[in-house]
Amino acid sequence: MTDMNQSFGAPEKPKLPSGLNVLTILTIIGSVFAILMACYQFFMAKTNLAKMEEMINSDKYDEMPGFLKKLMTPEALEMTRRGYENRMPIFLISILAAGLCLYGAMQMRKLKMQGYYLYLIGELLPFVIILVFMGTAAFAGFGILSIVFALILIILYTVHRKYLVNN
Repeated sequence: MTDMNQSFGAPEKPKLPSGLNVLTILTIIGSVFAILMACYQFFMAKTNLAKMEEMINSDKYDEMPGFLKKLMTPEALEMTRRGYENRMPIFLISILAAGLCLYGAMQMRKLKMQGYYLYLIGELLPFVIILVFMGTAAFAGFGILSIVFALILIILYTVHRKYLVNN
């Protein structure tokens, strides 16, 4: 039946480029993971804050290895406290951002340009929200890796934008 459609001049659907295919699959996996992590962080915020306070105030703090002491600083405790206090807006915006990335990736699999813009908004939105609720300290240490990773993905998607069309 498909041979018959091709013989009558039916337009052939453009194929999804392999690079864009890999990127969108990684984005779908990452978005689902981000949704799961947002749920975990929302429900475990109070417990995580209590554990961090307990560790910092415990007698064993001085016996901890140096790298753990660097992770358990008063600044880290304050960030954890801010995260707990603002857990609802952070949770909602994290879910929204991951949803935008997920929907954007699915649209880009259909070669639609709007998917790129939805993905871009979903990728950048968490950084704005973290800056507002947590401050610049959230981007120190391991936080810088999330920025680098996001920038790499944005650049790769921008390179593949040539395959997307406005519909």
